[in-house]
Amino acid sequence: MTEEWRLIKSGFNDAYTNMAIDEAILISRIDNKVPNTIRFYRWRPSAVSLGFSQQVEREVELETCKQLGVDVVRRPTGGGSVYHDSNGELTYSIVTSSDNIPSDLISLYRFLCHGIVLACRKLGLSAKLSFDEKGRQCPNIVVNGKKISGSAQTQRKSALLQHGTILLDSDLETMRRVLKMGRPTASTPLDTLESRVTTLRRALARSVSFGEVESVLRLGFEGAFQMKLTEQALSQHEMELSSKLHQTKYSTQAWNLRRETESTSSSQR
Repeated sequence: MTEEWRLIKSGFNDAYTNMAIDEAILISRIDNKVPNTIRFYRWRPSAVSLGFSQQVEREVELETCKQLGVDVVRRPTGGGSVYHDSNGELTYSIVTSSDNIPSDLISLYRFLCHGIVLACRKLGLSAKLSFDEKGRQCPNIVVNGKKISGSAQTQRKSALLQHGTILLDSDLETMRRVLKMGRPTASTPLDTLESRVTTLRRALARSVSFGEVESVLRLGFEGAFQMKLTEQALSQHEMELSSKLHQTKYSTQAWNLRRETESTSSSQR
């Protein structure tokens, strides 16, 4: 019998709501109140998300974000800072019981990212995982040697959350302006991002709709995890919990702009 997972299509939310929903699903999965879940969502307005342990002043041009109306939020997951383009990015999250996942890190990343690789291949792209030298960070998915999808992850008690980006047509100029890593220097010229990052539109030489990407991602995840996705809505419990997390955590400066971050736990990646 084919296992069933839940699919949630959240559409647009602000950055604080998006992170609150992802954590609410994770907590609810730990408490066994919801099934394993895939979520698709977008960001309005555009946003920068920080990794759990990053220092905001080292990563983000806060004044530029304010001028451009770009949200800044800290994720519950590790990894680096990311610019989320309202018009050019689809984000996914996976929340699953730890019972369903491989125990070693490399196999875990291959398992969780395989659905995105399959989705890219269904679009006609030759996609593959690209690991860092030590294999400790979530791998990027690359097409023609350029990053098209990145992810971040945390494991907490009996469940795991991984969320990541799919770039359809990102605004790299704004990315340069809001992320300090994007600023040109003598060693990192203006064309650095173009040499490292691509989008579905550029890789396919055509426009790609969000609906088309959601469709191939759904098929990719179903194939990778050997399960059936059933579209549902957030539970009442998740909606109430995400509202509380939005108010008390993700929309607060104490969480988003703290200078001395908490130590990353051994389960945080």
